[in-house]
Amino acid sequence: MVVSQNLVEECKTKLMEAKEDIINRVREAKGTLVKEDTTGDEGDQTNRILQESEFMANQERLRKQLFEIESALSRIDDGTYGLCEETDEPIEEARLKAIPWTRLSIEGAEIRESQQRKYAR
Repeated sequence: MVVSQNLVEECKTKLMEAKEDIINRVREAKGTLVKEDTTGDEGDQTNRILQESEFMANQERLRKQLFEIESALSRIDDGTYGLCEETDEPIEEARLKAIPWTRLSIEGAEIRESQQRKYAR
């Protein structure tokens, strides 16, 4: 294993805490969404639609982050945690501590961004 066991354990703890936080936020958010109300004028209805749209966008962001956390936990289990998916080199320790679910080293992220810009044209 390229990443020290202490770092893996530290990151695993952070990942589990982040996972629990997201699950709690999703549960809380479900209770705050106002039930569909078809009464009110156009302004009220527009406001409700905007709130629902914002709620759905936020839930999608949380779902994607939860997926990344679950993927990182899976990489810990299979022994590939801390290796960049782009370069197969170890991810920087400071980067793992800051973003424990990251899949890419700084170099790998730059390569991926460069490729995305190239194909976006």
